[in-house]
Amino acid sequence: MSVILPVTLTSAAAAAIINIWLSIRIARLRGAHKVSVGDGGNESLTRRMRAQLNFVENTAFVLILIAAIELTGHGAPWLAWVAAIYMLGRVAHGFGMDGGKAQIGRSIGTSITLLVQLGLAVAAVLVVFGVI
Repeated sequence: MSVILPVTLTSAAAAAIINIWLSIRIARLRGAHKVSVGDGGNESLTRRMRAQLNFVENTAFVLILIAAIELTGHGAPWLAWVAAIYMLGRVAHGFGMDGGKAQIGRSIGTSITLLVQLGLAVAAVLVVFGVI
């Protein structure tokens, strides 16, 4: 019997697409500034590289928690909403890392990321102890 985890699979697909988008943003700046390796001292490139790395650093934990909660059967439908909010927060963070007027997106994305991780961690522990 196979187990289908629709929230996990959809979240992982969304994460892959966001990661590709973040990569393309970096590649465009690399091409424009002729920087092949590293950041070439370009602050904009550094910001975009950090946005992608920050995404990767945090998204792995979120996807693991989503999958674990979904495997227990305690994830529908709230888990899909949490995953969607997380992904939107990460897009906001990506734009916010560019600075300027979009910088508020960095704060929003960071707050959403931390709240989602904390919420999922609490939910996972509550599942273990049979509270939810």
